[in-house]
Amino acid sequence: MKSAGIPIAALLLAALPAASQETPAPDLFSEVIDVRVVNVEAVVTDKEGNRIPGLPASDFELWVDGWRVPIEYFSEIDDGVARSTSETDAASDSGDSGKAPETPEAVHAVPPDEHVRTNYLVYIDEFFAVRKNRDRVLKRLEKDLSELHPEDHVAVVAFDGRNVARLTDWTNRGGQVRDALREARKRKALGLMRRADRDPVAMPAAGADQAAEALSQAGLGDQPELLDVQRSSTSLLQSKRERQIHRSVLAAATTLRSFADPPGRKVMLILTDGWGVPSWGNTNPMGPPPPSLEDIYGPLAHTANRIGYTLYPVDLPGLNPAFRNSPFGIGDASVGYNEGSFADPTVTTMPSPFSMPAGLNVEWFQEAALAYLAHETGGVPMINSFRDNALAGAAADTRSYYWLGFEPRTNQTDELHEIEVRVIGHPDLRVRSRRSYFDLSKTAQVTMMTEGAVLFGGAPGKETLGVRIGVPEPTRGRRIHVPMEIAIPLDDIEVLPMGGRFMNELEFRVTLINEGGERSETPVQKVQISGATEPPPGAVFVFETTLLLRSNEHRFVASVYDPLTGAVLSAQGTVGPRSGREASEGG
Repeated sequence: MKSAGIPIAALLLAALPAASQETPAPDLFSEVIDVRVVNVEAVVTDKEGNRIPGLPASDFELWVDGWRVPIEYFSEIDDGVARSTSETDAASDSGDSGKAPETPEAVHAVPPDEHVRTNYLVYIDEFFAVRKNRDRVLKRLEKDLSELHPEDHVAVVAFDGRNVARLTDWTNRGGQVRDALREARKRKALGLMRRADRDPVAMPAAGADQAAEALSQAGLGDQPELLDVQRSSTSLLQSKRERQIHRSVLAAATTLRSFADPPGRKVMLILTDGWGVPSWGNTNPMGPPPPSLEDIYGPLAHTANRIGYTLYPVDLPGLNPAFRNSPFGIGDASVGYNEGSFADPTVTTMPSPFSMPAGLNVEWFQEAALAYLAHETGGVPMINSFRDNALAGAAADTRSYYWLGFEPRTNQTDELHEIEVRVIGHPDLRVRSRRSYFDLSKTAQVTMMTEGAVLFGGAPGKETLGVRIGVPEPTRGRRIHVPMEIAIPLDDIEVLPMGGRFMNELEFRVTLINEGGERSETPVQKVQISGATEPPPGAVFVFETTLLLRSNEHRFVASVYDPLTGAVLSAQGTVGPRSGREASEGG
């Protein structure tokens, strides 16, 4: 078949993760995830925080978007073992106007008396970590491996701002995990560079009034152009730092997807420093509104909830001793976790950061971010002294719980759905669980798969696309236009007869990464296939697009998705200012 015109895809680079050359592509990239059951792990405690065992399924209600749904799967897990129970019937109420439907018998999520494997995925954010703090926590993780059950598994990955290195895949062999943690301590930690970014001048993240006062004290208050420069510098700094954080967050989310399928309970420990919302510290009323926790950290929380992970973010630096007795609610966490100490996840800005002692707002911002991730997924933030007990604490917290499951009415509309677990007849009890799940569309899943292939290396599907790169043409701003020709083998997709023609509408994606770790967005481009006759075996459909990129070398991953069959075809390679010239000059 002939090409159906020449669509143009202008891809401008943004600061996002780059590809890894250190590990092969996970098997997950060969298929689209289809989550048929949403698992909700619920921890029930009294007001003093003591666990409450022995509750039957009929004591629980599960609400999604304000509507009660049947609990179709139920088990109580007690110290890693499914408890036998005489009652497996979920509550059955008459309900009001359809809000409490008849609930069928809840099937055991896990057979009684069976040991439940817990999977601990350790994500080390080297991009923001300071070596001393990181190594302290890694040594404690190694020590706490003895707290795990024999059936528990651990995987360890490290992100350096560009690549994700898989230091060990899932294993229950303590020696392999220890070797991976020791290897992690030998790797670079780039957090001191990030701290330099955080405080490049004497007035970090200052608002207009603070900057004006500082300039006045320096004898420069009558030079408004300097204040404008300071405002601009602060805004750019915050934007850069938030892009850096976003890069690490997306790398963590993609890592989750690549480790999505282990059996049993799934837990992610996130070892990081410096996450927060930097622009919360800028009180300049003339600037744009700052992002919320949801804006920056929502992709990670929603990915975790979608595939059933509970997040335990680990505060690598711990509490600054100068703030131990602070009146702002950030004290020594060794006395116990107190959700009231942290930010309300619905708040978008810090009320008065300059009413705090210098530097405390940075601590507050970071702890707010970690608390949000834990709160949304049913975990606990390992804040301050909890960092020294991260693995053992997570193991103790995830060993006893109630496991509820339901089959969602998925429309694949990329919508967020709220989840609430209620214990009826026990008003004095408290429930902690994940708070939502994301109804991810197949289109969004393929985009994540393509970006995941860029992050981990490999390809997001069957590598049968043909790609030919044309001769670049210079354009403004040290950028180049690069023609790209894509050949799609029609044997690998479906073409249906419709209206007297053989047709399909495919989705094309391409992601580009330069050597500095900057990656393009991944727009979805529709490719219309239409022919008067059925294509013969071996037929190829060719179309063209044009890439707009900076004038240096990039790695690309391209994919074509067939919505009719779910097939994903892909290709990968390099593109840059020399692309296509050798072939052109040789011809």
